[in-house]
Amino acid sequence: MSSLRLNIIATIYNNIPKEAGITKIEFEGPEIAIYVRSPTILADKTDLLKKIAKDIRKRIVLKADEKARKDKKETIEIIKNIVPKEAEITDIKFDDELGEVLIKAKKPGLVIGKGGTIQNKIFFETFWRPIIVREPPLKSRTYDSILTHIYNETEYRAKMLKIFGERIHRELLFKDRNVRITALGGFQEVGRSAVLVETPESKVLLDVGLNPSVSYGEKLFPKLDIDQVRLEDIDAVVITHAHLDHCGMVPLLFKYGYNGPVYTTAPTRDIMALMQLDALDVAEKEGRPLPYTAKEVRKELLHTITLDYEEVTDIAPDIKLTFYNAGHILGSAMAHLHIGDGTHNIVYTGDFKYARTKLLDKANDEFPRVDTIIMETTYGDHEQENREEAEAKLIEIINRTISRGGRVLIPVLAVGRGQEIMLVLNDAMKKKLIPEVPIYVTGLVEEITAIHNAYPEMLSREVREAILYKDENPFMSEFFHRIEGYREDIAQGEPSIILATSGMLNGGPAVEFFKTMAPDSRNSIIFVSYQAEGTLGRKVSDGAQEIQIIDRDGRIENIQIKMEVTRVEGFSGHSDRRQLLNFLKNLNVKPKNLLLNHGEPGSIESFRRLVEREKEKIGMKGTKVYAPQILDSIRVV
Repeated sequence: MSSLRLNIIATIYNNIPKEAGITKIEFEGPEIAIYVRSPTILADKTDLLKKIAKDIRKRIVLKADEKARKDKKETIEIIKNIVPKEAEITDIKFDDELGEVLIKAKKPGLVIGKGGTIQNKIFFETFWRPIIVREPPLKSRTYDSILTHIYNETEYRAKMLKIFGERIHRELLFKDRNVRITALGGFQEVGRSAVLVETPESKVLLDVGLNPSVSYGEKLFPKLDIDQVRLEDIDAVVITHAHLDHCGMVPLLFKYGYNGPVYTTAPTRDIMALMQLDALDVAEKEGRPLPYTAKEVRKELLHTITLDYEEVTDIAPDIKLTFYNAGHILGSAMAHLHIGDGTHNIVYTGDFKYARTKLLDKANDEFPRVDTIIMETTYGDHEQENREEAEAKLIEIINRTISRGGRVLIPVLAVGRGQEIMLVLNDAMKKKLIPEVPIYVTGLVEEITAIHNAYPEMLSREVREAILYKDENPFMSEFFHRIEGYREDIAQGEPSIILATSGMLNGGPAVEFFKTMAPDSRNSIIFVSYQAEGTLGRKVSDGAQEIQIIDRDGRIENIQIKMEVTRVEGFSGHSDRRQLLNFLKNLNVKPKNLLLNHGEPGSIESFRRLVEREKEKIGMKGTKVYAPQILDSIRVV
């Protein structure tokens, strides 16, 4: 055992009262678990535990020794007696290995209690550590199956956490302090995002995505076949959000030998798995299997460690990770890496929205320290419509289409844009701004929306308050009609609004609706999200009047496009040129280095020139601005 771990153990033993009876101390991933025979000895000593955590600069949790825990049947009865019936507990599961009890309830706040009082009472009366989650009002098969899978594999997960813990809390070997950033994907392009951060001690991958604009070949993957990316040497994988261009190739790592942790927020874990499994399903139907299977997705889930925003966590011997709200989609995060004892601080924005939307609050702009920022520049070359203009334009197109007896197709990204447009349409229909026609929701949007309902505390203040305090759930509005896949009777029926995936017309029911609706000039298609180069959505939005589609039988279909084609960019989950610049201007600390990524070359170059011109105005006079190519490495220390 390393001297570091020995020192940690000694500090804990020296501070915990002997009568508590420490039976073991386990390094469980980023947490240090203290197992004791008599937890009640520490019931009123929360300040002591906080002091120990501060002294050793690690996250600690108190757990009861296996022999001290109450019988499971008795524990269930105690929980039901302690927790108010209004909480509506729907399920209780036990993790024997980690000494935890999962409590799923419709109103989890009532299980936690004010200041955590009820949650603490459950622990000190049962000696099982309670993990409390929400039972969403919309049933999510994904959410339920993920929790079931994790709690069916508790022995494996506990074993993995101990392996992660040994690696995280190991002794530092090198005195040299340098930090290198290597672009593996998503630089001078949109898609297959991946960044390697290296120190002499550690290697961390930030995002591992696929390229949505290609179906096969080397451009589908990030550049993972270089000498620096030996999977056995990777300490951690950090995923900022659940869009496939950021997470779509994580299972591939497990197929080829990666056996370490994946760090995400809880919603990202759930949506990521759903998107990956859906991608496998779509690829199989189209005869282009992805290079991994559902087996690797299931393994990924067992290796995933979820973190809350602003929760500082060790992920390597010399790297701490903190997630901050990115405002892009549910659970999206900016990743802040604190390297060494202040050696260097990196902020990787992932995709972010520096403006409030109906769905999410504005992205964070305050960090304890920042030396290097890796920033997305998707819309670095132009400004989007503001939200008021975008909503007015959307309403105008819908009214115009319905007045001529047409149907409106809105291809949406299943995650984020689908829910944002649902909120806009529900609001507009409630205010009588558009006729009360059916709004059909199909594709992955429905399942993703159910996951949103499991995490209302991560939504915008207005939606959060409506769901939690007013009992008004806009996602369950009477205006929405859920359907399965494509329906020809709707595509050719009465005036309606259809929300369907995928947002770039590269698969899913949106393509089937488009094929039927495109030749009818009464209809409209409204693009509300970014259309990547090479996608069908990009061709249509750029003005193609005829396109060819290969159907599932391999036949080529010629589609005449006579429907009205429009773009409304103000709904984007990405920051535009103005918002990107404001983000840099409003940062509470200014970086030494700014690396631009996640944008087409023209967009990145345009924004790079803008930053160079405005450096003094935005307080970044001394900042070096880089626009790396894929495989470029930049030593920042």
